[in-house]
Amino acid sequence: MALSTHESFTGEITTGELSPCVPGQTGTASTREEADGPGGERTLVSGFKQMKLEKEAQKNWDLFYKRNTTNFFKDRHWTCREFEELRACREFESQRLVLLEAGCGVGNCLFPLLEEDLNIFVYACDFSPRAVEFVKRNPLFCPERCCAFQCDLTKDDLKTNVPEGSVDVVTLIFVLSAVHPDKMKLALQNISRVLKPGGLVLFRDYGLHDHAMLRFKAGSKLGENFYVRQDGTRSYFFSKEFLAELFADAGFQSVANDYVLRETVNKKEGLCVPRVFLQSKFTKPDQSDSS
Repeated sequence: MALSTHESFTGEITTGELSPCVPGQTGTASTREEADGPGGERTLVSGFKQMKLEKEAQKNWDLFYKRNTTNFFKDRHWTCREFEELRACREFESQRLVLLEAGCGVGNCLFPLLEEDLNIFVYACDFSPRAVEFVKRNPLFCPERCCAFQCDLTKDDLKTNVPEGSVDVVTLIFVLSAVHPDKMKLALQNISRVLKPGGLVLFRDYGLHDHAMLRFKAGSKLGENFYVRQDGTRSYFFSKEFLAELFADAGFQSVANDYVLRETVNKKEGLCVPRVFLQSKFTKPDQSDSS
C-alpha cells in the first residue's frame, strides 16, 4: 500500500510508522516519474480541465468524505504540543479562548482541542457540507462550545457566522493547500476580518519537495507547485518565501515560518520517504502597530 498523498503527520500515518530511516532504504520513484521529473514537471493539465476542477472543487471534497467518512485522518492530538499558543495566548488564566478552525474537516483537530481545553469556544467551518454534517453528528459536538458551518473561505463572508474581530486564534492546518493559489489571499483577508487585532493564525501545510509532491506523475501538474490527485482534489506545496509574501500581502506580520522535516517509514513496503511541512505563525497587527 502506498503512502497517501493527503496529509500525514506523527500519529496520523495510516500506512506506516514514524521511525529513523534505515540507511540505504529509501523510496524510489517509478520509471514514469523519473522520466518526467519530480511531480510530472513536463506535463500540464489542460486549461479546460483546470476550469472543471475549480468548478467541481466542492463536489470532489464532498465525494472524498463520502468515500472515507471519518476514517481517513487520525485525530490531531499533536496540535497543542506543536502550537503552545493555544494555551499560552490568554491574557488571564480564566479567559475563554475563541478559536476559528478554518477547514475543520470531520473534526480531527476540533474535538481533541475541546477535550483538552474546557474553557474554549470554537467556530469550525469547512468547504464540504458533508464534512460539516459529520462534525455535527459527532457525540462530542456541543453547540454551547462549538459552532459548525459550511463555508467557502474564498467567497463566503465569515462574518455571517462569526462576529467581526472576535477570534483570538485561527488554525489553518492542511487547508490552504487545497485552495487555488490565485484565491489564497481572498481566504486570508476573509479570516483577518474576524480575527482580533493582535490575534494569531497558526499554519501547518505541505512544504516544497514533500514526498507527496514528488510522487505525482505526468499529467497531474496544474501550475507551479500545484497538483491534482486522482480523486480530483488539489494540493499546493508551499515555500517559506511564497507563504511569507502571501500573508504580508493580506496584512499579516510573520512571527515564525519554518520547515518541519520528518521521515516516514512504511515497514510493510520497505520504504523510507522524506516529508516536508511548513509550520508558521502570523499575527494581525494592532491598530497602534500599523499606525
